[in-house]
Amino acid sequence: MRRMRLFKRTVKTDAWLALALHGNRLAAASVVRAAGARPRVTLAAIIEGGATQEGLEKAARELHANIYRCSTVLAGGQYQVLAVDAPNVPAEELRTAVRWRLKDLLDFHVDDATIDVLDIPVDKTAAVRQHSMFAVAAKNAVIEQCQKLFALAKIQLLAIDIPEMAQRNISALLETDGRGLALLSFDEDGGLLTVSFNGELYLSRRIDVTLDQLLDPEHERKHQRFEKITLELQRSLDHFDRQFHFINVARLLLAPSAITGLEEYLSTNLYTPVARFDLADVFDLSGVPALAGPVLQQQLFIALGAALRLEETVL
Repeated sequence: MRRMRLFKRTVKTDAWLALALHGNRLAAASVVRAAGARPRVTLAAIIEGGATQEGLEKAARELHANIYRCSTVLAGGQYQVLAVDAPNVPAEELRTAVRWRLKDLLDFHVDDATIDVLDIPVDKTAAVRQHSMFAVAAKNAVIEQCQKLFALAKIQLLAIDIPEMAQRNISALLETDGRGLALLSFDEDGGLLTVSFNGELYLSRRIDVTLDQLLDPEHERKHQRFEKITLELQRSLDHFDRQFHFINVARLLLAPSAITGLEEYLSTNLYTPVARFDLADVFDLSGVPALAGPVLQQQLFIALGAALRLEETVL
């Protein structure tokens, strides 16, 4: 006898739903990867008030968060990223060894830290290979508060990302074969410079200039901030060239935003070619026509990068 189903079974998907909180705003995105094609954006939304428990609960219902693998992204001031020498220890002892190395580098006690590590690949052609890695550290209280917020909103959080990795995911899709790529973005937390090569993150730098400051129409203040950004970029790229001389950075790309004049200023003052790109260069946006504008592209930039997640490592 055939049995009736009174309740429809929820269909699960392998896709990630990235839920990034910015102030009181929630940026949500999901992406489907397909071989030989640009990743297709299947969901992109900005929800004002979505960063509270009630707003997050409402967003979870509207976005059907229960059918996705869900992740979130820490804000700029909630963690630290430090480059350290890779300890020569077995894999199972790696985090313990890195924790010991971080004890004098963090601005809080290492016993209060949640720590994860990310390898920086070495030059395989070098006779002597100096091996480094990124250590990501966040206060336990920050991680617990984040997990509690999502749990109260009845969202099963499977991963906590950082903006550097989300940006790296987009940078990897824009690389030229055999060349490194620098990518610069701005949001409420300031500027974020990353350099990727062969899909791996090699450099991460924060720049203390916010998006709002760069949208300031006053010419003199804007010019001073352009000068500060240029100096930070020069120092960072020169340092990168010395440390990773086997990587040739082909260009510096500016993430989408409503900032005007920065591309021209940097092109005049940097030796590295500079260009702005559009998210349509990376993603298939045919299902989300509203993403054609730079303001929404900037607001969803990190969420879209996090939605490209392939790794299973979590903080």
